[in-house]
Amino acid sequence: MTVQGKTADDGLGGRLYWAVADCWTIVLRGLTHYVRQPSNIAWQLGFPIVSVLLFGYVFGSAMSVPGGGDYRTFLMPGMFGMTMAMGFMNTAYVVVYDSARGVTDRFRSMPMSPSAVVTGRGVGDLIGATLDLVVLALTALAVGWRSDGGLPGTLGAFGLLLLLRFALIWIGVLLGLLVPNEEAAGSLFAVAFPFAMISSAFVAPSLMPHWLGTIAMWNPVSATVTASRELFGNPVAAGDTWIEQHAMLMAIVWPVAITAVFLPLAVRRYQGLSR
Repeated sequence: MTVQGKTADDGLGGRLYWAVADCWTIVLRGLTHYVRQPSNIAWQLGFPIVSVLLFGYVFGSAMSVPGGGDYRTFLMPGMFGMTMAMGFMNTAYVVVYDSARGVTDRFRSMPMSPSAVVTGRGVGDLIGATLDLVVLALTALAVGWRSDGGLPGTLGAFGLLLLLRFALIWIGVLLGLLVPNEEAAGSLFAVAFPFAMISSAFVAPSLMPHWLGTIAMWNPVSATVTASRELFGNPVAAGDTWIEQHAMLMAIVWPVAITAVFLPLAVRRYQGLSR
């Protein structure tokens, strides 16, 4: 039996092929919508740029880096990390948007891979996050930031930042499938903002109250930001706690653990939606 080119007796190879093909179709759809909505592009790219100017120039003169170093150089990896961390809010909003307009139900009625909608959303968002990171890096270069870690270190740092974004995408997809409407998705900013801010992105945890500094140290964003600072050759200002001394390890462990938990949950939630 054949359904739109897919045979019911496809083996493992056939199912894998259609899973990838359907995933790519969803990616192309998302990128097409991305290009046709310039206001969304302006918001996603404009917010990080304004944040760089705000924290780097308005607040930067009053900030210090433990152990010395230029604050704006210390800040920029934190801005990269904050942008990657807050991106899951946009993911959740787009998922809710499609669900509220019946697009998700339409996908579920089609003969396509059950995981394609979720994985396609993830891959598409990762491409968008790469664009965000490129624009933010160009802005950082314009305000005087430089990477002293060489090409391998620089690429490794950006790789860790995208790995964090990739992991958080699945939290965004799951939340988007759980919240009832777009208004509720918009309120996720109240979750994303403290998640990004209570970290080492802007201030070393050692300068915070002890209880808040402990939370910041164990925030996955802090591990990625600290590891990227090391790879960029920028001021680090890490303390002597185990979690801070092993930031490079945790910058990999945290995203892998988050993905292992939330990717299956997101796929299961999508498959369990009522028709």
